[in-house]
Amino acid sequence: MPVAKKFREVNLLITIALDAMGGDHAPREIVEGGLLAVKEIKDISLILVGHQDKVAECLAGQNYPQDRVKVIHAPEVIGSDDPPVQAVRRKKDSSLMTAIRLVNEGSADAMVSAGNTGALMAGSLLTAGRMKGIDRPALSIVLTSFTGDNVVLMDVGANMDATPEHLMQYALMGKIYAREILGKEKPRIALLNVGTEDNKGNEQVKQAYLGLKNRLDGFIGNVEARDILSGAADVVICDGFVGNILLKAMEGMVAGIFSSLREVFRRDLRSKLGAALLLPQMKLFKKSMDYSEYGGAPLLGVDGVYVKSHGSSNARTIRSSIINQAYLFVRQNVNDQICSQLSTLQPREDESE
Repeated sequence: MPVAKKFREVNLLITIALDAMGGDHAPREIVEGGLLAVKEIKDISLILVGHQDKVAECLAGQNYPQDRVKVIHAPEVIGSDDPPVQAVRRKKDSSLMTAIRLVNEGSADAMVSAGNTGALMAGSLLTAGRMKGIDRPALSIVLTSFTGDNVVLMDVGANMDATPEHLMQYALMGKIYAREILGKEKPRIALLNVGTEDNKGNEQVKQAYLGLKNRLDGFIGNVEARDILSGAADVVICDGFVGNILLKAMEGMVAGIFSSLREVFRRDLRSKLGAALLLPQMKLFKKSMDYSEYGGAPLLGVDGVYVKSHGSSNARTIRSSIINQAYLFVRQNVNDQICSQLSTLQPREDESE
């Protein structure tokens, strides 16, 4: 089983391979997002992976540091509806698989894609494998709480099922991620459950609770879904089935709230005047609830740095995925820290009590 790769020294460029053909708005928004990142951060170099003619069209007329941007031709595209495992095996020259190989071969330090989530996971696992000591990888996302703080939620879709031991590994990876990427000195880790009492939940969650309590520093117990955005914990752990449903419910709730508000503010002149007064504050609130500010979801536990951006990512989201996720992940040597700290977990005890 491979171990986490050593990343480059601080004084060298960090190279990001960007899947230019992945996502609903590829390649235009993807390429523009990559250029935003490379223009903003001087020690990022960018490899745009995709159909060279289409990428060239997006680059035409753009002002960017050409010495830090290059294009690698990839003639195939893995679509959002393609079966993941079949796609990564049959479309080896796709933009997604080419970007993954660039990381595995050491030509890039990280990759970002807004393409097929299952293909990204399958391709990275088949190509690079898991980190030593990790049984299953997990996707994490950063949410903004009502207090303005950040909350890491994981897994949000990498694995639909998880054993108590998998949840333990998620918790450790989330703890290191929150500390190194979000700057939380002593992250508080909680287990998503239907109640805060230690005897609540199904058998999976009950066993996970005992293991986390006995073996992981920083574990504070169970948290209910309604308290996540109140800042009850810094890291919230669950399996991918629960996490994905929760994330999409939050997305729908935020979209529904603002859609309803638009209808209310358009009813009459008084409503329109009120909307004009509230508009700046409402924009700030909407921005604070938009997890795309932090970009994509890093696939934690894979031997390399692979970041999944939202399928509907625009240029701003891609820029954030590169700068706030991939770049920092490499710069802080997060994978090396996960590998080294797996051995610091308390010895596994009988967790049936």
